[in-house]
Amino acid sequence: IDQAAVKRSFTKPEKTEPTNFIRREIAARMAERLDLIKLQPKVIVDAGCGAGADLLRLQDRYADSRVIGIDASAGMLAQAAALLSQNQSALTRLMPKWLGKALQSGPDIELSCADFARTPLTTQSVDFVWSNLALLWHAQPDLVFAEWRRILQVDGLLMFSSFGPDTFLEVRQAFATVDDYPHTLPFVDMHDLGDMLVHAGFSTPVMDMEKIYLTYQEPEHLLREVAAFGGNPLLSKRQGLLGKQVWQQVLKALNAQRKADGRLHLTLEVIYGHAFRAPDRKTASGESIIQFDALRKPPGSRLS
Repeated sequence: IDQAAVKRSFTKPEKTEPTNFIRREIAARMAERLDLIKLQPKVIVDAGCGAGADLLRLQDRYADSRVIGIDASAGMLAQAAALLSQNQSALTRLMPKWLGKALQSGPDIELSCADFARTPLTTQSVDFVWSNLALLWHAQPDLVFAEWRRILQVDGLLMFSSFGPDTFLEVRQAFATVDDYPHTLPFVDMHDLGDMLVHAGFSTPVMDMEKIYLTYQEPEHLLREVAAFGGNPLLSKRQGLLGKQVWQQVLKALNAQRKADGRLHLTLEVIYGHAFRAPDRKTASGESIIQFDALRKPPGSRLS
């Protein structure tokens, strides 16, 4: 993955706006999973916060928490800042008599323009890392997990979503009829992500997956929305535009995939994961850390 190309893809938030509905849907499903976990975080990081919708969701759930939104796109962060300002202005207009001092000063949300694999945060300064459909855009998710573990406190929670290998399956099949280039990302398998979590130092990761199907009447609409998810930032992608004849062949291949309902289906394999940051097993100098529980003497027994 070309990280510079990823950054360019998200420079203008209006380009990804047509697919925000699926991000909001997946965020809602993540929140349902969060309902099962008892958590009172003081500091929350939204890694890959984009235009900021999840920042408000997190602030609403954990009103006393400090929320930090991190994203590599200055354009996305500008939209997030505008959203936060608009939200605060609406509250001020609606409830001027009931606003307390804390609310008048605005929600405790901060924005930082940075790569979420190299955050500006200090070690073990965060209680909860949330990341919705952002991990899939990074070339080395194992390094991302290592960074998230670094900033999390011991027993801190990581919750994220990503796409799995079957995502955009129909598009890959259609383009395979015209060339051998990759036209979508090679999304990482759920089990591989789980292995990366364990290797990075997270304990008892819980991974699950579901498939969501979007339907379309026209293949052009389907392809526009696939592009609106963020495009194709692969270094190995086909260079230059497709010719008219090749493009028509892709559309024909997609039309051949129509289901019994007469519509085109687009597969999203959505992966959900959460895990807790395990205690360190080694010191900074490489020495192993071994913990011993105090040995208690059972009643009526003798220890030698």
